[in-house]
Amino acid sequence: MVTSSEVVVSSEPVWDQKLVFDINISELPRMTRLCFALYAVIEKAKKPRSTKKKSKKADCPLAWVNTMVFDYKDQLKTGDVSLYTWPSVPDDKGDLLNPMGTVESNPNTDSTASLTIRFANVRPHPIYYPSSDKQRKLREIVENKNYTEFFEDDKEILWKLRYEVRDLHPENLAKLLLITKWNRHEDVAQMTCLLQDWPDLSPWHALELLDYSFPDRNVRDDELLQYLLQLVQVLKYESYLDCDLTRFLLERALANRKIGHFLFWHLRSEMHVPSVSLRFGLILEAYCRGSSHHMKLLIKQNEALNKMKSLNDFVKSSSLKTTHIHTRDVMRLYMKQDTYMEALTDVVSPLNPNFILADICAEKCKFMDSKMKPLWLVYTNEKVQGEPLGIIFKNGDDLRQDMLTLQMIQLMDVLWKQEGLDLRMIPYGCLSTGNKTGLIEVVSNSDTIANIQLNKSNMAATAAFNKDALLNWLKTKNPG
Repeated sequence: MVTSSEVVVSSEPVWDQKLVFDINISELPRMTRLCFALYAVIEKAKKPRSTKKKSKKADCPLAWVNTMVFDYKDQLKTGDVSLYTWPSVPDDKGDLLNPMGTVESNPNTDSTASLTIRFANVRPHPIYYPSSDKQRKLREIVENKNYTEFFEDDKEILWKLRYEVRDLHPENLAKLLLITKWNRHEDVAQMTCLLQDWPDLSPWHALELLDYSFPDRNVRDDELLQYLLQLVQVLKYESYLDCDLTRFLLERALANRKIGHFLFWHLRSEMHVPSVSLRFGLILEAYCRGSSHHMKLLIKQNEALNKMKSLNDFVKSSSLKTTHIHTRDVMRLYMKQDTYMEALTDVVSPLNPNFILADICAEKCKFMDSKMKPLWLVYTNEKVQGEPLGIIFKNGDDLRQDMLTLQMIQLMDVLWKQEGLDLRMIPYGCLSTGNKTGLIEVVSNSDTIANIQLNKSNMAATAAFNKDALLNWLKTKNPG
């Protein structure tokens, strides 16, 4: 770490200082990043009778920003670069730098400090990250799809260049683990240390570690949907927008509308996060431009969600002033207006694109009594003799934890069925669509655990501790 000299506070401070790091350009890893921290140096007040001692200073972090040293073309950056900083968040560690933070500049350019740095032109011609003979051989090894057979010289190169594998080809962790000599304590210790700094793998590649034989890397679309939520999260930590993961997701989304549907909403739900809004927005634009017909359906869904939010805002404010029944009746009158009926009718369900939310049944709609007053909306089912479709619109609760929990239940259901155990599990739909907004599928003919425990207990205070309540309830519902 290199610290610059201190400068006097001003509206446009200038350091005009050359920062020299203890590493040669030829030794820079491909994914090297520069991490900057801007901090104020505050002199603490001197205590009485301590004039002979130097005054103590405290470092107060103000802002940080990161940038890559090589660009996406493998070229070493040169010239002036303006970086818009992120505000520092105080913590107990007192760290000034944030090396795990994003390499994107803050999009709020009007309200953040700009830091201009200059990459020196060390050569008259562009410098690219080198590809030596060993690295070419390494590339051949990592591109080889045979996981179970390695020549001895391949193993030697793979082990010697294990740090290059970590920095340049982290998705090949499985191969490196396969050739590690686990009967040598020295190799095991080195591999264990290496794993501590290994980049996060996408779920797609992490799945290889679950199978000792690593048979087939091709994943079906249903399996891709199972882990799409995590794949979208991994996009946040990619150093460049144009990366293999982005291309992979866009290709699969454009080839399969169901994947495109959920890719859209997973990205759309986090557009309010400044550090990813630009990246996610560009990926959303790329998808929508490639699927213009689907974009029309997605716009319709977004309009419906906006109307639901307007209804929820009214309910929250009205319920503070008048009765529950009066607020519900006025809400239904709003829903019968042409603008609401048009927006809320014939909508592809964001929860499941296989269903159409046909005609909304305003007289059956209501809102719930919990703090955020979620809307309980009922739609006709376009299928012949289909039961009405119910959805719950929530505004004010973060549904991402619910989504993760339900995803784990779905995954366990898959694993159980693979072992021949069908527990008849049908997890309900749940989808985050924006900042603390989303939809939940209504489960018909059901009851809450709280109600079951309360009805089966003599005292409300001890209802939650009634261990036999659920079992007794299941017995009454399944007498056979």
